[in-house]
Order: sequence, then C-alpha cells, then structure tokens
Amino acid sequence: MFKKKALRINTYFGYGTNTLFRATGRALEDENIDFSANQGVFKTLRNIYRQFESDEIRNTPIVLTLPDGHIIEAITDQEGYYHLELDISTSSKYLNNEGWITYTVAYKKDSIDKKINNNNSFSSHMLIPSKEADFGVISDIDDTILHTGVASFFKWRVIANTFFKNFDKRTAIEGTVKFYKKLHFGKNNNTSINPFFYVSNSPWNLYDYLSAFFKKNNFPKGPILLRDFRTPFDKTPKPKIPHKQSEILNLLKMYPDMNFILIGDCGEKDADIYTKIAKEHPGRILAIYLRNVNHRRKEKRIKKLIKSFDSCPILLVHTSGEAIQHAKKLEFIN
Repeated sequence: MFKKKALRINTYFGYGTNTLFRATGRALEDENIDFSANQGVFKTLRNIYRQFESDEIRNTPIVLTLPDGHIIEAITDQEGYYHLELDISTSSKYLNNEGWITYTVAYKKDSIDKKINNNNSFSSHMLIPSKEADFGVISDIDDTILHTGVASFFKWRVIANTFFKNFDKRTAIEGTVKFYKKLHFGKNNNTSINPFFYVSNSPWNLYDYLSAFFKKNNFPKGPILLRDFRTPFDKTPKPKIPHKQSEILNLLKMYPDMNFILIGDCGEKDADIYTKIAKEHPGRILAIYLRNVNHRRKEKRIKKLIKSFDSCPILLVHTSGEAIQHAKKLEFIN
C-alpha cells in the first residue's frame, strides 16, 4: 500500500479592518516542496511541478483561532480553498508595529484520518492598515518588480524564468526595493507605515515561490493577491472583470478613506486597468507608475495613452531613480 501523505494548509497573507476579519488559504496534501537556496534546475522544476500537481483537500472542516481565543469554523470548497469574511472586532493590542495580526489555522479534530501524523497548526497573518498611513501602494509583480517576460513572444520567457530558475536566482528589477521601501515608510519616517498590496495574474500555486522571492529581496511585507489556476476543462464561470481590476476595486471599497499609488508595467493591461480605475474613482489614485518593458510598440501605445490622461499624475518609468525623483516632487517620500 502507498503511504498516505501528510496534510498541510497553505495560508495566504490577508487584509481586513478592526471590525472585519478576512482569511484565505488552501488545504492540500504536503508535497514536501523545498524552497531552500542554491538549488539546481532539476529541483526547481520538481518544486514547480509539485506546486501545480498537489492534491486539494475538499469539503473538509477547518478551524481558525484568533489571538484572543476566538474560534472560527469553516469548510474548504471543491478546490480546497477557504475564503472567510466575518464581522468580528479585533483588538489593536494584538497588532505588531506594522499592523499585522497573527492567527492559526488547523484541520478540525476528527475531520481527517488520525493515521496521518503531521503538524496541525499553521500560522497566518492579516494586515490591518493604520489610519495614520498617508496612502496605500498596490503593485503588480511580473515585469514590475520581478523580471518575468510577459511581453515576450508566446511568453516563452515566463516559462523559462518560472520553471527553470529557483527564487534565489531571480533578480528584482533595478532599484525597486529601494523605491518600495521609501514608499513604505513615506514622508513621516516610520511614524506611520504605508501598506503594500501585490497583485498578479499568476496562480495561487506560485504563492510560496513568490513569497520566498519577496523575503529574500526584502520587499515590504504585504498580501500577495493571486488567482485560481484555470485549466481548459474548468467549467466554473470566468470572472466578469480582470483579476487585477477586481482586487484593486476590493481594496478601494475596503478602505474608503485611503488613497492609493498604483505601480505596474507596460507589458499587459496594467495601464488600461489603472487609468480606468483612476477615472472612475476621482481623487482615490494619487499616482500611477508604469515600468517600461523594452517593447517599442507597447511603449508607443502607453505614451499615447499617457498623453490623453489627466485624472492623476502618471509616469512611464525607465529607471527607479526617475520614479523616486517623481515621488519626491509629489511629496510622497523624503
């Protein structure tokens, strides 16, 4: 007989408020994925394969425990995900100095095979932005902070970079860490932390990979908002609006008193999505930064779009130094 695999719960960083608790994650079989540094091509390919191949634990009761002992029960869906959004007051005494609250997730006792001997407590974090923050930052990932190649022919560079390069061999785009840290601390120098949110069309299967990359490069900690991986046989309805647009609109709704800076690239639809949101929500978007992707036709289109756009400041970024100077001029940073 085959030995049963241990179980795990992949918990994703979330965001909420003092009165709204939100949590997302996925229950899976543990594929023993190792994201240590200095791995070769074979181990990297194996890790990526295991992330996509892992079997979900469907329709299974789980339990979330907040720092104050509050217990929340939920059930995973057909793909092993859980999505919670509950009106619960959260005491500020449980927040760290950057606004994060820590909680645990576990399989409910007696809901899983007792013969599976593994850890049954998985830590996660939810961000509650300070009301003193000057603004929030929403950033794309691919070709905005991480060289990916979304503008390449047939996206061959995306495949090569993701499947054959371990996270520690991927490079952050020049100057992005410096620029993001300056935005994170803002003009008040640590008196209030400006929250970061990362959005990408990458699937949730790459969450651990991207988290490891962010941690290695010391990017500001923030929720990484990915999407479900769709196959050609997926019968679930397609989203009515693009994933990035949906996530940004959710953040605008969640934090009605907070304005945002949007950062993306010229490779896909960031410019169209960001400018549309800025037009439809006047005053909420303080600035838009679009990273150039060295594609002449795409750059020409973006320049034309920028020329006709006046809802908020917008900059086509060739170097992070340009973005830093622009942000200083607008008094976002010192």
